[in-house]
Amino acid sequence: MAFLAACQPKNGAVIAMDEVQFEGIYGLIGEIKAVPGKGAKLAAILQESSGSGMPGNLAYIVSQGVEDPDSIWVSEVWASKQAHDDSIKLPAVQAAIAKGRAMIAGFGTRIETRPLGFGG
Repeated sequence: MAFLAACQPKNGAVIAMDEVQFEGIYGLIGEIKAVPGKGAKLAAILQESSGSGMPGNLAYIVSQGVEDPDSIWVSEVWASKQAHDDSIKLPAVQAAIAKGRAMIAGFGTRIETRPLGFGG
């Protein structure tokens, strides 16, 4: 139930999971390595930026590594790759990048995915 709530569009509309068309959906899972001791702060900045409403974004989940709290994982689901690419130009995303840049030590694994559907 919590995951479905996380996937609810920011405009408050409810999308029935059987109405989601997965053809063309784009997924991305990436690791951001924070400067030591800055993982929680960087994660908070990423969460703030996702609250601004990003057109075409179906899910944006920020997670912190259990064994390494300075390892931040972002799981994204977009209506299309173009929607993801366009999001980088949004003022809120640019502001988050500027705000968090000094806390980023590097990047780890980055995997593009093709979401196929929801289980359950």
